Amino acid sequence: MAASRFPQSLSIILPAYNEEANIEKQTRGCLEFLRAHYTDYEVIVVNDGSRDQTGDIVKKLIAEDSHVRTVVHPTNYGYGRALANGFKAARCDLVFYTDSDNQFDVRELKDWMPLIKGPGNEAGADAVFGFRVYRYDSVLRCLLSWTYNRLVRVLFLVKVRDVDCAFKLWTREVNDKLEIESNDFFIDTEMVAKIRRLGFKSVEKGVRHYPRTA
Repeated sequence: MAASRFPQSLSIILPAYNEEANIEKQTRGCLEFLRAHYTDYEVIVVNDGSRDQTGDIVKKLIAEDSHVRTVVHPTNYGYGRALANGFKAARCDLVFYTDSDNQFDVRELKDWMPLIKGPGNEAGADAVFGFRVYRYDSVLRCLLSWTYNRLVRVLFLVKVRDVDCAFKLWTREVNDKLEIESNDFFIDTEMVAKIRRLGFKSVEKGVRHYPRTA
């Protein structure tokens, strides 16, 4: 049975800092998914000043597949700036990002496409935010995350259950209007709050979270 093909193009942004043990597997997994479901697509790896072999691995992947691109920071600018520069480099109709550590399965995006606004689905959401289910983090980290999410909901009036979940998708219109200022982990809160403030429609969907193996 042939895989379903989606009408819009998709950019996947992968921020990477010293991810030599993970970046090849993550990039190849993204490409495999994209080939199966999209005609026009790209994977943008943002090498945020890595000091290991991340950059060399990405160069090899680019040589193998023209759909892989990179943004290179000469030094470590921080997670927020890496994502922001990845978003600026994106060319496609839809923009998605996840981390490079293989703790999410990009194939779950297939079930997100009916939720996002596009041809034949003008009433769809402008953005889809993931929340982690079966989360593989320590009890302390989960508790801190729960507390932080409660604080974000109170301070920014954002009804999102897992603001820091690194599995988010939005339309070109959102990407063009989203101006990021954060350089650090606060970027997720800033993005969600600004998307709400700009009047865009968002929905949430659960995604499986896997243990980091490298």
